[in-house]
Amino acid sequence: MHFIPEALDDYVVNHSENEPELLKELARETFQKILQPRMLSGHYQGRVLSLLSKLINPKNILEIGTYTGYSTLCLAEGLQKKGVIHTIDINEELADFQRKYFDKSPFGEQIIQYVGNALDIIPTLDIKFDLIFIDADKENYPNYFKMVIDKLNPGGILLSDNVLWSGKVIEPLQPDDLSTKAILEYNTLLKEDERIETILLPIRDGLTISRKLD
Repeated sequence: MHFIPEALDDYVVNHSENEPELLKELARETFQKILQPRMLSGHYQGRVLSLLSKLINPKNILEIGTYTGYSTLCLAEGLQKKGVIHTIDINEELADFQRKYFDKSPFGEQIIQYVGNALDIIPTLDIKFDLIFIDADKENYPNYFKMVIDKLNPGGILLSDNVLWSGKVIEPLQPDDLSTKAILEYNTLLKEDERIETILLPIRDGLTISRKLD
């Protein structure tokens, strides 16, 4: 999804950090073998996630929606030396694919995978997080927020992907479009919740940065 002219988008990518070789390999194999490769964060957004994580330098990260692990590895780049990223995905068929690339990276021992429904797994995590990334089924975005907000440390950052939802957020809402309805509700929730301050960035399909107030 490009919200600026493609030539200008190419210029932006070409003047941003290069994509690491391992992530290039992961992206190629994802497109070759895995369904819905559009779900991959990709080069530019991946470098955005990496830099944000490095700026935050988190001890604990929670990722909701692993897919093939591209964004997991990007976020892991900013972890503290003994930091951990906890990543949840409902698709058990992807677990071995994810682990293969996690173990090829310098962060293999710092990545804990969970397979199952995030709504069931999140309440079992007795951990406070410095950084949380939501990039899973859109219909549950509001539910995820309600579950994780108290697990986010003061000053911690919540990142939310796909918040522009291919531009559907400004189109007439179809009655049966539950995903768009949930994204609209979620975006309003982030804007109005007094526990956080939020900015929505038109990066790829929309990325929101929310900071929990002290």
